[in-house]
Amino acid sequence: MDARDLIKRPVITERSTEQMEDKKYTFEVDVRANKTQIKQAIEEIFEVDVLKVNTIKYKQKYRRFGRFEGFKPAKKKAIVTLTADSEEIEIFGEA
Repeated sequence: MDARDLIKRPVITERSTEQMEDKKYTFEVDVRANKTQIKQAIEEIFEVDVLKVNTIKYKQKYRRFGRFEGFKPAKKKAIVTLTADSEEIEIFGEA
């Protein structure tokens, strides 16, 4: 898999923006990706050094809309911690 296919999007919440001060960044990743693949993808895309990767896997959820029923897809989130000497990731772009 390509690095850009593994990392879907950054997760921007109040908690994740507070963690950015400690050089922890949260991304939604492909469900099939493992920690090693996520680490290599982040290092390739953003050119930073990754210290560790923590992953959280969410099950698919049952949803019903009127007479239509089904499941929302499963998700996986990765919290990436950068080394102290690496640069910050610019998620919001240039202001």
